[in-house]
Amino acid sequence: MTEATMTTEEDARPTEVRRRGGCGSRVARAVTVLLAIVGIVATGEFFFGAPGVGHFRTAEGRADYTESYDAAMRFLPEPTAVHDLPTAFGTVRAYEWSSPEAEGTVPVVLIPGMSSGVPMWAENLAGFAAHRRVIAFDAIGDAGMSVQGVPIASFEDQAEWISEALAQLAPDGAHVVGHSFGGAGAAAYALSHPGDVASLTLLEPFMTVANPPVGKFAWAMVGSLPLIPEDLRNRALGEIGGVPYDPEDPVARMISAGSEHYHSALPMPAVLDDDELRALTMPVYAAFGDTDSLAGEEKAAGRADELLPDAEVTLWAGATHSLPMQKAEALGRDLAEFSSQSER
Repeated sequence: MTEATMTTEEDARPTEVRRRGGCGSRVARAVTVLLAIVGIVATGEFFFGAPGVGHFRTAEGRADYTESYDAAMRFLPEPTAVHDLPTAFGTVRAYEWSSPEAEGTVPVVLIPGMSSGVPMWAENLAGFAAHRRVIAFDAIGDAGMSVQGVPIASFEDQAEWISEALAQLAPDGAHVVGHSFGGAGAAAYALSHPGDVASLTLLEPFMTVANPPVGKFAWAMVGSLPLIPEDLRNRALGEIGGVPYDPEDPVARMISAGSEHYHSALPMPAVLDDDELRALTMPVYAAFGDTDSLAGEEKAAGRADELLPDAEVTLWAGATHSLPMQKAEALGRDLAEFSSQSER
């Protein structure tokens, strides 16, 4: 386990808890606010609705979302394969990027945050795919091209559909990367199937290492209420993310359309207890923003560093819940080296 010290060196290896600064591209700025909210969007549904099957509220809403999704997918490299994978909980849409150079490598699997889907990885994919085969999912029970058929009542169920999908595409194991709500799912999968996880990367994992600030729940509730004035919704998004919301960006429009039109039916994750964190014995890369974070900021970084047996913990100065987009280039370098070291 690493020592908890700080550095501001941009190119230093993330073997210690440290800070790193600066914002990313236009797309990163545009989705910063939205990805700050998607970890807890539809909070009322988590607390007040019984588990059911996620669905689009109307045919018109599905069409609007699909159009936005297709536009956002154009920001990604063309996938080499598209899969619709049957599982006990529904059909998982998975995209694959591979190359002759990556043949035979342990693949990287990407699990997105709430309402984000595969297009959220637009800033990161080129860096990941340069060295390895990459598989990215749309989550069952959330906005995207996956289709839920059976209620998901617990995070053990979340882990099971991930396991069933990966058994079809990566039966020999994978480097698993999750952001926000996807980080909670990735951690649940790693706890249930540790032998299939070559390494685990948790990027701003929601309700996994620590609780988010209480104040963000209030603004998230406002931002997810139906029929509220647009200026108030945008104010709520701004309060959560700390930057102006840009409704014209295609990726932001997709996330907004998913939040508006899709009724998610997923269980609320629970913060892992000490024994559960200690049970994550595979190599773990845990990254947290120190500004407008939903993952717990310094408290979460300190707890991860203390309890995870084999962890590289990074606290990124100036990063928010949209850390994967804001720090895409540096994060890509870090994770390429981390995954390689994990196999030694």
